[in-house]
Amino acid sequence: MSERSIGKVISVDSFRAYIRLDDDLKSLYKSGYEDIFEVARINSYVIIPIGSDKIVAMVTSVKSIDETEIGKNKEAIFLTKSARYLVATMIGTIENSGKYIQGVYNYPILDNPVWYVTSQDLDNIFDQKKKEDSKEINFDDDYYLPIGTSPSFSDYKIKINPDKFFGKHAAILGNTGSGKSCTFASIIQSMFDFNYNGKQLKNAHIIIFDTNGEYKQAFQGTKQTPYKNLELVNPFHIDKDGMKVPFWFMNFADFDYLFEPTSGTQAPVLKHALGLAKNQTVSISQKLIPQAYISKLEIIINECVTNDFKIINTIYEGLEDFGKELVELDIDFDKTKILDSLRNLMKEKPKITKTKNDYLKGNISAAVLTESAKILKTELSLYYSSARKVEVTKERNIDLPIYFNFHDLLESFFDEAISEQENSGNRLREFVSTLRLRLQSYLSDERISKPLLLNETEEITSALAKFISFILGDFCKVYNTADTDLFTEYYKSNLGKTGIEKLQEAKSSQITIIDMSLLPFEVLETITGLIGRLILDFTSRLPESDRGKLPMVIALEEAQNYIPEKNRGERESIAKKVFERIAREGRKYGISLLVSSQRPSELSKTVLSQCNSFIIHRLQNPEDQKYVRQLVSAANEDILQQLPILPQQHVVIMGDAVRTPVQARMNNANPRPNSNNPKFIENWTNDLPKEFPNYKGIADAWEKGEKYKKE
Repeated sequence: MSERSIGKVISVDSFRAYIRLDDDLKSLYKSGYEDIFEVARINSYVIIPIGSDKIVAMVTSVKSIDETEIGKNKEAIFLTKSARYLVATMIGTIENSGKYIQGVYNYPILDNPVWYVTSQDLDNIFDQKKKEDSKEINFDDDYYLPIGTSPSFSDYKIKINPDKFFGKHAAILGNTGSGKSCTFASIIQSMFDFNYNGKQLKNAHIIIFDTNGEYKQAFQGTKQTPYKNLELVNPFHIDKDGMKVPFWFMNFADFDYLFEPTSGTQAPVLKHALGLAKNQTVSISQKLIPQAYISKLEIIINECVTNDFKIINTIYEGLEDFGKELVELDIDFDKTKILDSLRNLMKEKPKITKTKNDYLKGNISAAVLTESAKILKTELSLYYSSARKVEVTKERNIDLPIYFNFHDLLESFFDEAISEQENSGNRLREFVSTLRLRLQSYLSDERISKPLLLNETEEITSALAKFISFILGDFCKVYNTADTDLFTEYYKSNLGKTGIEKLQEAKSSQITIIDMSLLPFEVLETITGLIGRLILDFTSRLPESDRGKLPMVIALEEAQNYIPEKNRGERESIAKKVFERIAREGRKYGISLLVSSQRPSELSKTVLSQCNSFIIHRLQNPEDQKYVRQLVSAANEDILQQLPILPQQHVVIMGDAVRTPVQARMNNANPRPNSNNPKFIENWTNDLPKEFPNYKGIADAWEKGEKYKKE
């Protein structure tokens, strides 16, 4: 029997081994050649040898059972003795070469011997290389980035593989106050501290959706103690003043979610009006006749052909202004005959009179109507033929990020869309009136109109390129000091700051912190979903040869706010749709999600099911515990039993990112996010200045929709 033997296997299932310790083992320690070794401590390891391989099992349960023993002769008394048992979850295999792999492919048999774990085994499990053994890191296969230490073996560091951690999405879960923010900050800080075969990170793209305004301090530090890698990271903090998302980047699904039109009548009109608005912008830039004008001409033709009473209203009220707009329209097509035809119709206006009841009546020449309709039809047919190569239809444009004037949408394109669909006697205009009022109220509400730029009356030059580079931290690549748009002005103001808030000029920001804390809830999901979709669309449009060369991480703090499992009401969250799509498709484009939440049971199952790495803090809610167990393999369930009693800063890590499922004490974040627990007694026993808090200053800033800043 091996000197390392501590017991034998008495039962095996698909992932557990039940072990009886040897009777002659009088304590839970055993002396070996090198040291005294622990035998049975929760979260420690035992070795089960099978041929040249060694199964590694984590101790999850220890118990002692009194067993009755009967003597050989009948006159013997009944004796009891205590037998000790271990339950160990088999988590990995040390192959003959010394390489540790996660998982088990060769199972022990009954009475298989069980050994204590040695320092050499631990070196293999934790990939603890000696200096003389150190070699160049293999970024694909090695687990090399230290993020914490083992509570059971304090000399050993817990390491992850960043490519595997970020490559297939990851989740950080745990109760409030358990240390999620510090965990995320310490991992990112560790990445910028590490030496990658003589190199440092210089092209990282990490976008943090900061719900509570915590991470600015973590990556800038404080005036007294700036973040040591401040210049390397060059963090870009986007606050309420910079968090503007142009409304014309929205597709119809975004408009539909934000403005809530009824599906039967209002949604088709809104869709048609948006198509007309975006089509006009494209048509003008390409010197085509905008769709709204073509639609108007088609309506006039139809009224002339049918000799409908509506032609009287058209000639009397709107035709003259329409003709003037058509004259001013800069297009390549010769519109002389169209204008002549409209002038002939206008000559019939004197025949029309208005009664006291504002009713129009008159006898319009049928010959003029017939001739006008014929000319207009012919000219439109010629226009379609000449413009077919560059024809732009409203259906194709509606989801493209094309600028249009939101005021024009309300004042003209809505009416145009209604006129095209309105039949004699129907009440479409009445049904759509509530939607028009809703859009008008959003336009008037600065909490909504400002972040979405609804009152922007001029197109921003290269707005899409500027916005994407702004969010990704690469604005320096499109920055032009002569520009005066809001993105340029905000970036310029950050270049002009001093101290820890100053941006490095002509240098990309490796971390972008988007402060969502003051965004109104009405637009929070729309804006987060829109940013996520634009990032996905941008990366998917990179050339095939460049796919994956711009990897980025989107960190969703308090992710249940963006990707809830249950809809809040009857409509599915637009942000949920986007981030579920990123969870399914983002990996092939180099987009990874890092989901952080204190309520995993309220998160989208689709997103969490796509996460391949989990860092789990203390979870006390039974529903959350049950939900997390459903996400991971059955072999890890025993390890997850510890979740309710994990101390702060301690986690269970499992998944592709680590060599083996393990409990870890995370490294300290330095500097820490601004998420410390309040010190009640200390603050309640202190003498406070009379002017604290500054109620007036805070209230004044509040009324302006801003956050109060100390002088």
